[in-house]
Amino acid sequence: MTNNDIIRRIRYTFNFSDDKMISLFKQAEADVTRGEISDWLKKDEDPECVRLNDTKMATFLNGLINANRGKKDGPQPEPEHAINNNIILRKLKIALDLKNEDVLELLEIAGFRLGKHELSAFFRKPDHKHFRECKDQVLRNFLAGLQIKHRPEDK
Repeated sequence: MTNNDIIRRIRYTFNFSDDKMISLFKQAEADVTRGEISDWLKKDEDPECVRLNDTKMATFLNGLINANRGKKDGPQPEPEHAINNNIILRKLKIALDLKNEDVLELLEIAGFRLGKHELSAFFRKPDHKHFRECKDQVLRNFLAGLQIKHRPEDK
């Protein structure tokens, strides 16, 4: 999944306006323009679509965490320069204040079964012997479960 696809799905699921998207970036101490947001949200086939880089995606997710959970004391954490599905899933879990059971329930809603141990492997450090890479299929189903839960009228 591309960062653009993920941010489009999050925006749609929570019905974020352009102003809300801008404010989420601002929560992570980043300034973006309405034009940048518009370019990131365009369909991948659109020649004017601009690729959302990992740092901006991490900044957006940090802003979502700050908006939903409040800022931590001290300086704003630096956004990662390289992110993967594991980091995205972890940041969404934190931002939405989800427990592992909640994540499993969202996956189940989307018709995807995953065990507790499989899920916890996604949140381990990459050098841990039980670490497991979160594949696109898992993240896609998690986002689909969120959409079904938060926008049931679209089922």
